[in-house]
Amino acid sequence: MTLGVLLGLVLSCLFLLSLWRQSSERRKLPPGPTPLPIIGNILQVDLKDISKSLKNLSKVYGPVFTLYLGRKPAVVLYGYEAVKEALIDNGEEFAGRGSIPVFDKINKGLGIVFSNGRNWKAMRRFSLMALRNFGMGKRSIEDRVQEEARCLVEELRKTNGSPCDPTFILGCAPCNVICSIVFQNRFDYKDKDFLNLMNNLNKNVEILSTPWIQICNNFPAIIDYLPGRHRELLENFTFLKHYFLAKMIEHQESLDINNPRDFIDCFLIKMEQEKNNPKTEFTCENLIFSAGDLFAAGTETTSTTLRYSLLLLLKYPEVTAKVQKEIDHVIGRHRSPSMQDRSHMPYTDAVLHEIQRYIDLLPTSLPHAVTCDIKFRNYLIPKGTTVIASVTSVLHDDKEFPNPERFDPDHFLDENGKFKKSDYFVPFSTGKRICVGEGLARMELFLFLTTILQNFNLKSPVDLKDLDTNPVNNGFVSVPSEFQICFTPI
Repeated sequence: MTLGVLLGLVLSCLFLLSLWRQSSERRKLPPGPTPLPIIGNILQVDLKDISKSLKNLSKVYGPVFTLYLGRKPAVVLYGYEAVKEALIDNGEEFAGRGSIPVFDKINKGLGIVFSNGRNWKAMRRFSLMALRNFGMGKRSIEDRVQEEARCLVEELRKTNGSPCDPTFILGCAPCNVICSIVFQNRFDYKDKDFLNLMNNLNKNVEILSTPWIQICNNFPAIIDYLPGRHRELLENFTFLKHYFLAKMIEHQESLDINNPRDFIDCFLIKMEQEKNNPKTEFTCENLIFSAGDLFAAGTETTSTTLRYSLLLLLKYPEVTAKVQKEIDHVIGRHRSPSMQDRSHMPYTDAVLHEIQRYIDLLPTSLPHAVTCDIKFRNYLIPKGTTVIASVTSVLHDDKEFPNPERFDPDHFLDENGKFKKSDYFVPFSTGKRICVGEGLARMELFLFLTTILQNFNLKSPVDLKDLDTNPVNNGFVSVPSEFQICFTPI
């Protein structure tokens, strides 16, 4: 028998074994399109618009179906009922974080966002406590956001009403809020270290939104053996790791356990308290990755939402005028907006909710995983199986939000013009894995946007009909088209 024939037999056997294993596995899982060996259903998914692909597949296979993204299955939840039943009604069982090989390579299961089990629970609990301002000095987080809003207005004044791309300035503001929480100090918008940090964070989100990274996550062998932009991503994360390590060392040298200044101080104090616990989760590496998670989750998503907000406010000047009228009535021109104002501003509240609903920032959120074998809707989902929850299918549900593709603040107003809550409002995901920074993000959006509209009129240098509000990418993050805007002082 020649070597070629033997190799052919081995490959054939492996191919048949792969088919048999997939067939056996699929019998227990929800229905779905027939996967090809090795590549699965990757050819049936548009990596530039995953939401559209999931919508089309749900029409064929129902609200719970299985996709093979590569060799491993993922159970897709489509529509409010399926998402609620899994992530809320069975929250503990669906609280795992699905494997994302690119991040697994970087974080090694540490930090807040990509960890699991005891480590995730400990880091999440601690971070929530810190963000709620327990033991973080005398200044509240709202004070920090208000200060940054005032700095943002001063930067916008420097544009002198000329057309500008707001991307950079709107990125600086939320990044500085996170800096003040994690490092205590904010930075000048022209500080070189700050600009380097910003550039790193921006590049990472840009790379993560490319189809190439989706391919890397579905075929992990690529990460180690092939060139590509994932290499740049890994280098950027290495830079960030060293950046946060240097900050940690600075804090260790000046730490006063009786007067914690920021997140890092609080974490170092907790490390000292648990230094004799061999099973402690409070380690230097966990501090570095937790700080990194706060920056990654709290900077780019908020700045992208702010940028998208201004694009929509430009596109719909009648909406902007109503918000400014409410600002004049409730806040006036002589004091800064505060969170107490929000409950007296139903139209503004509705606009902010509608912006987040409409832009659908994270169409599939981050993948979940089941923490144990579970019977779900008469299907058996094995422990560790990846679960993809379609946030788009909830935010754009046409029964809850008539004409969901249209931007309309009335989606969140009742017949009396009062703000109307909706269980379908899930831009921060839902259940046990809901975003840790939800409260901070909502505060920033309200305070930044009301402060901008209190001080400026918004004008577009191009005809409004030429403003495109459709996202450029609809994979990992929905990013708005580039646009110019004029901030004219009131």
